[in-house]
Amino acid sequence: MISVRRNEPADADRLLQIWRDAVDATHDFLSADDRVAIDPLVAEYVRDSELTVALLDGNPVGFMGVAGRSIDSLFVAPEVHGLGIGRLLADRVERPTIVEVNEQNTHAVTFYRRLGFVDVGRSERDGEGRPYPLIHMRRD
Repeated sequence: MISVRRNEPADADRLLQIWRDAVDATHDFLSADDRVAIDPLVAEYVRDSELTVALLDGNPVGFMGVAGRSIDSLFVAPEVHGLGIGRLLADRVERPTIVEVNEQNTHAVTFYRRLGFVDVGRSERDGEGRPYPLIHMRRD
């Protein structure tokens, strides 16, 4: 059974592992140096941010961070992709909803388009100035 709740301090290590596994499975475009540089930032993020956690049979399998109507992060453990966990999380955000997706992460771009998001813009670099183009998407 899939359920959701707010994160708890004890979730941080598991959420970081979900992020690592999801990135390893979908972000083959990310340089090794950037991957190493981002890891401690994500460790801090999952420790200090208010997140929505998806649980399968009581175990964390995904998480989402939201600011207003913007999805800041949404990661699901690769072993449970396709079970509707990402959709369940995304559908919890009030519409209109916006998200920025790495253009090179074709799995995520396809996922959001299946949920009804449409492209509304593009940036050549990510928010940290790295050479990873972002697609800006919106769902009304």
